[in-house]
Amino acid sequence: MNNQYILCFDTCLDKMYVVLKKNDEILESQVIENHDSKYHSAFLISTIEKTLNKHGIKPENLSLIGINTGPGSFTGIRACTTTARVMAQQLGIKATGVSSLEILSDAYSKTKKGGKPVLTALDARKNMAYLYFDNHIRGAVLLEEVKEIIASGNFDILTDDKLQPILGGTSYQTLNLPLGETLAELITEKAQKDDCDWRKLKPLYIQPPPMG
Repeated sequence: MNNQYILCFDTCLDKMYVVLKKNDEILESQVIENHDSKYHSAFLISTIEKTLNKHGIKPENLSLIGINTGPGSFTGIRACTTTARVMAQQLGIKATGVSSLEILSDAYSKTKKGGKPVLTALDARKNMAYLYFDNHIRGAVLLEEVKEIIASGNFDILTDDKLQPILGGTSYQTLNLPLGETLAELITEKAQKDDCDWRKLKPLYIQPPPMG
């Protein structure tokens, strides 16, 4: 059986992570934070190069690229999606993505021992939250509506530092969730059901990016 190398990366959330997977084995998982005035996505290409070189893998050895498509930082979403599309096109390989909401929800669910299903809510500004539960993205929902859903008591709540004081629950930013490993796992699962044509890879802008 030929080795399958999968490269996954995410620049949409508050930290960047890059993961290299060989078949079912994680070879490398790196987390990069912002440095001074530079947003972490500025280090994406150099981190990818270092990761591949460390394991003696050439870009043409890759068979699949997986990314977080958003929601999150507009700059990060653009950097992530553009890099994946360009690499996949040049290398003639597959590329696909999953949402940050799905990644966070799945990672958090696996760290809990039992309990209720997870509802994930991320700050969408304008008094709204990006909402995900029951395996569906619900879009950008007004916080008052989110509070009503939470009041049902049917979910464990995962959110971010901005919304945690408003919605309660746990902020993912206070946890050390295995986001890179979770992304790689979700991408592997998706590749078994999807053709992963890089042309279909689009950024997930639940709300339009700001002008200017």
